[in-house]
Amino acid sequence: MVVKLIPDAGVRAVLVETLRVCNAEANRIAQLAFDHRDAETGQVEREYALRGRAYAEAKATGIGSQLAQHAIKKTRDAYTALYAQIKAGMLRGKREAKALSNPVAFKPGAAQPFDDRCLSWDFYARTVSIRSIAGRLRGIGFACSKRDLAVLRAYRQGESDLYERDGELYLAATVDIPEAEQREPVDFIGVDRGIVNLATTSDEVNFQGRGLERYRRHMARVRAELQAKATKAAKKKLKQQARKEARHAAHVNHKIAKEIVSAAERTDRGIALEDLEGIRERVRLTRSQRGRISNWPFYQLAQYIAYKAKRAGVPVVVVDARHTSQKCPLCHHTERANRRNRDDFECRGCGLAGPADVIASVNVRARGRMAWVVSQGSGGSA
Repeated sequence: MVVKLIPDAGVRAVLVETLRVCNAEANRIAQLAFDHRDAETGQVEREYALRGRAYAEAKATGIGSQLAQHAIKKTRDAYTALYAQIKAGMLRGKREAKALSNPVAFKPGAAQPFDDRCLSWDFYARTVSIRSIAGRLRGIGFACSKRDLAVLRAYRQGESDLYERDGELYLAATVDIPEAEQREPVDFIGVDRGIVNLATTSDEVNFQGRGLERYRRHMARVRAELQAKATKAAKKKLKQQARKEARHAAHVNHKIAKEIVSAAERTDRGIALEDLEGIRERVRLTRSQRGRISNWPFYQLAQYIAYKAKRAGVPVVVVDARHTSQKCPLCHHTERANRRNRDDFECRGCGLAGPADVIASVNVRARGRMAWVVSQGSGGSA
């Protein structure tokens, strides 16, 4: 849960300097770890050994013992994440060689963890108290919605990260929200995800993506203009625009996910989603379509539906997406010609006709029913 800090000028300067000192120390520790990495494996030493090398000097900078230890842990965790990416095949060839040939690096405003010993919350006064290089800073206000404040008050625990973005300071607090008990569904809602319609349900509800598409086309023109300028200010503006676009897409996906989960919860149904992993490699698209599908937040929408469903106790199953838009849900005849165009479906076997996205969502619902029966019969969970 992210909240925005609203300190006065003097406190803000101290917090920014605290971040810069912590991240400068993290970079020093990263270099130290890199210099003493194992000669055979090339990996840096474990956190305990690294603490023995780096702790005393880090504490002497004025950040204190807790922040010094957090800086060491943050650095070792960054190396752990790097090795995990390489093991998973996310970094290969030149990218892997480049990543391993230099120590990890942190920007001056990068996130710095604070635990409950060096950061405390007063939710009623909407203030925090933070350990800094100038000692304890108290009564720093923060801003968030009433809903977020209620979640923080009920579920916050563990560390909080202080970071700087676009000249503003934020705290990202860890919240641990328990999952609701999963109910036995009486049926399923099938959800077909697409480009024109971001989502279509088997209840024949379309969540139009045209507004988001127009917004993305506008942002693409803005990006092209800024890229053509290629100035320092233009590059900074590009980053701001990218974050703005991502926030807008996330907002749209949140609204869609909320409506789908609410409908399932209200009617005691589960949700069936297509498995779209590898869709870019499986489907044939025009050049313009490839650009649109690459930028489309399919995975994000599925994530939002999944976590909202967990909070509501709504079961979610993921099913095979192949031929869902080409198969007739009535006679099960499947061929590409059944889908005459992007919008319309007409079965060559029995003549069933209807909107292609609705037909696909009905097929997804049928597969969801079967997947649930199989999972319950085998004693597993969907």
